[in-house]
Amino acid sequence: MSISLKQIRYFIAAAESGRISQAAVELNVSQSAVTAAVQQLEAVLGVRLFERHAAGVALTREGNRFLLHGRNIMAAVAEAVREPRAAGSAVTGTVRVGVTYTVAGYFLPRHHARFASSFPGVTLNLFEAPRDVIEQALLDGALDIAVMLVSNLQARDALAAETLIRSRRRLWLPAEHPLLRQGRVGLSDVARHPYIMLTVDEAGHTAGRYWALTPFRPEVIFKTSSVESVRSMVAAGMGVTILSDLVYRPWSLEGQRLERRQIEDEIPTMDVGLAWRADTALTPAARTFREFVNLACAGQG
Repeated sequence: MSISLKQIRYFIAAAESGRISQAAVELNVSQSAVTAAVQQLEAVLGVRLFERHAAGVALTREGNRFLLHGRNIMAAVAEAVREPRAAGSAVTGTVRVGVTYTVAGYFLPRHHARFASSFPGVTLNLFEAPRDVIEQALLDGALDIAVMLVSNLQARDALAAETLIRSRRRLWLPAEHPLLRQGRVGLSDVARHPYIMLTVDEAGHTAGRYWALTPFRPEVIFKTSSVESVRSMVAAGMGVTILSDLVYRPWSLEGQRLERRQIEDEIPTMDVGLAWRADTALTPAARTFREFVNLACAGQG
């Protein structure tokens, strides 16, 4: 039995939504179609891709690995579709690209490598900085384009922006945590447990906004700018956190397991996208980069 692109696309949707039913809604197909696609993939691969629980599904260790491969496959197909249109149009130039911390570590590297291979005549000069610094650099003309968390964008009247992926935020817990056995979990439940707060890329500020919509507050015992520190502390049982699927990994550096749960309350997604100065036309090289990344993200939701 062979694997189809449809099966991979349905699997990615289920992995990113955490619920078969939600994936079906987003794909505009029946729930049974998504279930069948996942089951067929599992049969071909000979492994379980998801663990089923009352609140939905969670990736197994093998499922997390296959998710990376699946995204790479969808990105490669998007590139293959684009390639004929780009043939014969040798693009050259330098693009000054601003990136925020999360983008630099968890999103850009695989796309950068493919872009460099596809467009050897274009040089990407990358600059990592906080969101406010990048926005000002775009307005000043010091940067051509930025890959950043557009969900945090402030200068929306002067900057054009588009979303590449929307990454859900979910509760991270250590294995055997009591909330894993609870049918439904809300912020009221999270507030009763020690909380590890990530501060990088304005994560703490974003968390403050959605917590402020409720009468509850997290019991923050530690703040850090390191995602790996959060991962290790949660896996070790020091506390829980709510972070994006983009930065989720099921294992800490010490090899301890992390689990995820959907939160019943409304939690905003973390949106990664592109931004550039609205009143200035992109150079051919910058426009090529923009089009490339859009196509590369076509299978990521």
